[in-house]
Amino acid sequence: MAYPETYQKVLKADLLVRPLAPDDVPAVLDIERQGYSHPWSESVFLDCFRDNYRLWGVCHGDMLMAYAVVAYMVDEAHLLNICVHPSGRGEGVGRYLLRHVLATAAHEGMSQLLLEVRVSNHAAIALYQNEGFHEIGQRPGYYPAANGREDARVLMRALGQ
Repeated sequence: MAYPETYQKVLKADLLVRPLAPDDVPAVLDIERQGYSHPWSESVFLDCFRDNYRLWGVCHGDMLMAYAVVAYMVDEAHLLNICVHPSGRGEGVGRYLLRHVLATAAHEGMSQLLLEVRVSNHAAIALYQNEGFHEIGQRPGYYPAANGREDARVLMRALGQ
């Protein structure tokens, strides 16, 4: 999918958050491959279309700009993947989607949202901390990296309080 050069200045009022469908996976993969050095495969995304998962997309018109994959386990939500198309970064799209994920999980009775983030992903860590997350642990060697493995910070935010 081609993203226009003028894509940068998108008003939040022009955004729509909607559930993703299997037909969205090619657009999700396009964003995933541009956003991550070790992207998820198509089969991993397709395996997430289950009752205890929530897959959300942020759209501007017909263009998918961002997505999130959340697993629900008992009363905890686990943000497994969130990514914004490079053309939409720095515009608040990720924050907009994260807030939707938080609000929906709270509305559906989840008590907290957990996530892992690369220790080197300072922009994401700053966003999560700004949105009320705090570190509850680390996972050594959690992520694949160019030169071996990279540690993850485990972050948590209580919901519905």
